[in-house]
Amino acid sequence: MDLSKLRYAKSHEWSDLQGEVCVVGITQFAVDQLTDVTNVDLPKVGKKLDAGKPFGEIESVKAVFDLYAPITGEVIEVNPAIAADPGVINKDCFGKGWMIKIKPAAGANLDHLMTREQYELQLAEEGH
Repeated sequence: MDLSKLRYAKSHEWSDLQGEVCVVGITQFAVDQLTDVTNVDLPKVGKKLDAGKPFGEIESVKAVFDLYAPITGEVIEVNPAIAADPGVINKDCFGKGWMIKIKPAAGANLDHLMTREQYELQLAEEGH
């Protein structure tokens, strides 16, 4: 996956708009902060999401954090590999560890999210 083509949220989710589908996961920085992911609570297929609002939770040995929708739309797929083994996120957060796929609402886009360069600048400004 070409990380420079992804869009990034301040809350450390990544988004990949692939035609009519937006694939969503969390960044390596988020994985590193969480350490070992132990549980992920994701929405059911058909759930309507609003950009910037929580769509689920991710739990690690350290804490529980909300996951935020990058785009308004409807969940069309949830990654079954994560349900079976949340540790997949630790191993391959940009590949096999994707979380959900969203069908964007009419007119929805990822323009409000950061580019890779902007995301890396945010991390640097936060001292990471």
